[in-house]
Amino acid sequence: MAEKDKGQMPVREAGRKGGETTSREHGPEFYHEIGKKGGETTSREHGPEFYHEIGTKGGHKVRELIRKGEESEGGSRSRRKSKMEDEEY
Repeated sequence: MAEKDKGQMPVREAGRKGGETTSREHGPEFYHEIGKKGGETTSREHGPEFYHEIGTKGGHKVRELIRKGEESEGGSRSRRKSKMEDEEY
């Protein structure tokens, strides 16, 4: 990490301090309001196709992560489900 000059702080620390100050001064309602405005702007500028596209990408990523998790466990979900159905309680 680079040495910091006297009287200066790293950008990361400045950002953290600024975020804490904003949170303390404005509260959760502020974040709700700016999030809502951002969502409305995104919707207006990109339309429903944008949400369909990012939803599809997200679904594909989740499916991929599930598959990788199943592979690392050494079995598939369907095999585990079948095994559980065969067991008597």
